[in-house]
Amino acid sequence: MTDFSTSPKPTASFNEALSFQKIFEAQNNPILVLSPSLKILGCTEAYLKETLLTREQLLGKSVFDAFPDNPEAGESLSSVKLRASLQQVLASKQAHQMEVTRYDIPDPNHSASFIERYWSILNTPILDERGEVLYILNEATNVTEAEKSKKNLLESEEREKVALAEVEQQRLRLERLFAQAPAAMAVLEGPNLEFKEINDAYQQLFPGRKLLGLALFEALSELKGQPIEEIVQHVITTGETFEGKEILIPVARYKDQPVEDIYWNFIYQALYDAQGKINGMFIFALDVTPFVEARQQVEKSAEDLKALNLELEARVERRTQEVQKAQADAERQRQRFERLFMDAPTAICILAGPNLVYELVNPVYAGLFPDRELLGKPILEALPEIGHNKAYETFSEVYRTGITHEEPELLIPFTSPHGFLEDRYFRYIQQARTNEEGIVDGVLVFAIEVTEQVAARKAVEENANNLRLITDSLPVLIGYLDRDRVYRFTNKAYEAWFPIKSEDLLGRRVQDVVGEKAYNNTKGYMDRALAGERLSFEATMPYREDFVKHIKTDYVPDVRGGEVVGFYTLVTDVTDQVEARLKIETSAQQASAIAVELAAANEDLRLANLDLADANQQLTHTNKDLDNFIYTASHDLKAPISNIEMLLRELQVELPQESLKGHEVKAIIKMMQNSIDRFKKSIASLTEITKLQKDHDQAAQTVNLQEVVQEVQLDMQQIILASGAKVESTIRNDAMVSFSEKNLRSVVYNLLSNAIKYRHPDRNPLVKISCQPEEDYVVLVIQDNGLGINPKQKTKLFTMFSRFHDHVEGSGIGLYMVKRILDNAQGKIEVESTVGEGTTIKVYLKRAE
Repeated sequence: MTDFSTSPKPTASFNEALSFQKIFEAQNNPILVLSPSLKILGCTEAYLKETLLTREQLLGKSVFDAFPDNPEAGESLSSVKLRASLQQVLASKQAHQMEVTRYDIPDPNHSASFIERYWSILNTPILDERGEVLYILNEATNVTEAEKSKKNLLESEEREKVALAEVEQQRLRLERLFAQAPAAMAVLEGPNLEFKEINDAYQQLFPGRKLLGLALFEALSELKGQPIEEIVQHVITTGETFEGKEILIPVARYKDQPVEDIYWNFIYQALYDAQGKINGMFIFALDVTPFVEARQQVEKSAEDLKALNLELEARVERRTQEVQKAQADAERQRQRFERLFMDAPTAICILAGPNLVYELVNPVYAGLFPDRELLGKPILEALPEIGHNKAYETFSEVYRTGITHEEPELLIPFTSPHGFLEDRYFRYIQQARTNEEGIVDGVLVFAIEVTEQVAARKAVEENANNLRLITDSLPVLIGYLDRDRVYRFTNKAYEAWFPIKSEDLLGRRVQDVVGEKAYNNTKGYMDRALAGERLSFEATMPYREDFVKHIKTDYVPDVRGGEVVGFYTLVTDVTDQVEARLKIETSAQQASAIAVELAAANEDLRLANLDLADANQQLTHTNKDLDNFIYTASHDLKAPISNIEMLLRELQVELPQESLKGHEVKAIIKMMQNSIDRFKKSIASLTEITKLQKDHDQAAQTVNLQEVVQEVQLDMQQIILASGAKVESTIRNDAMVSFSEKNLRSVVYNLLSNAIKYRHPDRNPLVKISCQPEEDYVVLVIQDNGLGINPKQKTKLFTMFSRFHDHVEGSGIGLYMVKRILDNAQGKIEVESTVGEGTTIKVYLKRAE
């Protein structure tokens, strides 16, 4: 259902707008939401209950298709009256209160049958910013029982009309005013202050609680122990009237439900018996929470109306039995109600006749215009400023049509005592007063000045607009999604990514905006956020074929009353950072390939070393120089290549000429030259590796060792399958080390590659990977059942790495790079090997704090 608001000027708080649909459907009032074409867009649960229909039977239908006329009603067509009222609202853009109308509803249990119903219908337009009608609220109160009771009451009143005469008529007027007054009123009597009389407005404050016949602190037990108990005791003890302004009184509207913080304007006034003794208390109360919290909630209940009808029937019966004392009681009641209205904390006046002459003005109303004389004067003479104001137009309309009119917030400029115009805002209800024949003879007005509340609300709206300006200026995408994953708020940053205005995104599903592919990449995270988890993640979002973004996102759940109603989203574009990281990873893979090439070059040098060892038997007089060359060329990767080539030239000079003529010696020297050329390329590659390592190595970070090993195994899956090797890993998922993640991957990759590469020819290698704690280290252990390392290789390797001060055993450039990486990270490596059985390598990694 489309979002809408029932406030004449909606607040800027989008959180209220987000929760409105649930609030609306839970209203106790039977309400329909109609489009300008009179189609049904929404309805409250109370409406479904009153009409015996389901939401599916109503939504999307014309209101007249959903509720056809009953051909057997015997009255003018009900739909004609309803259509006329709705057309008047569309034309005038003003609310219209229909007279009580019979409009029967279809009987769900009997086809083509109807159930008799009478309704009090108020049609209210909801306007957009241009003043055009967006929706019509059709509020229909079931008054069937009231109408039946009214008929009985009218018959009884007719029988008693002569006896009651004018005094009774006045009393009935005031009684109707008491019952229909929008302010809450109650009469409590006896030492326990039992509820004897309450009007409809008072019962609506507590729609789920029984009040009549119960003592005040029995019916509203939560009031005991509150300051209000002392106030009540003071009033009934001293007789002093107490007036409270915006007093916070926590109270529950429903029995056995938690209390709510409700703000009240109220008057507690002592009541006296015929002997002048205090025998009760009168309560005049207004729930002003909407003004304190910038929102009004008006609740009505069919059960309250039924209780009132029963009370009216009981009164009819009592009056029939007590005709003799009716006049005296009526006069006393008239005086009492007049006193109540005069003492009411809200402004009340009665305007009589077509000229709207002030007939009654209570002190609060007079206090609104302390410098004006009101009583006995027409309203235009007393308040000439309203002559061209909407207020006077609605006065005349109410007097002419008898339809009640309510203004939640109307600007009426008045001249101050200092002679200049002041902007004043009023909330008021104009209600027709009728005589005993039902003819309108005046207008009753209930008014509250809300100038301060309007100023406060405007300040809130200004702050909200400032907040919108701030969020729109940020480069981060800021949004809010409800439980249906529908956008309820987006800032201007969305417009740079999607060809849609940010305000047009509201009400649209996220998958319709970002696309299914991108939505599927974040759907799981949204599930977690709606489950109440606050999370941060990175994702690749293919929004469109030519528009892919890498994003870093934070989801913050919106929890209200223990339930997640939606979540906030903050999306940051990290495409540049991710692409840079991918380039670094590509460079790291290239570096790994270079390392393999270096290992091959090292193997060539090793073979050349073996060949040169055999040649030493014939070249004994140059054996020392040749050994130095082999050592330098094979192991000292940092020695300048120019020195090696110079040593080779010196070797050729020192060798006897007859030796140089031999084919074997020439071949050896040629092979050495080729090895040197390859070695020069290898050193160039090694230099590139060193550069890449300096550029791309990250600072030590907390890394999960199990995850890194698993990722390496996945990267090497094809190599492992091709070799027939079996890799068993028993690393726990809580093995955390302080290390660069990329360097740790390189270490594991090199060691696992060696374990597979040097497998035994008669068996496939079984590689076991495990870890164990040892002091400040986590020790990574890689064990294979391959060829192993013989003592001669160990000696040479020890010589190669002796300058690093650690006993390192391994083979070639791979272990050299591993050693370098570990040294830089304050780690170390140990090798244990048995020829023909296998090798165990232990890598010591700093434990994460």
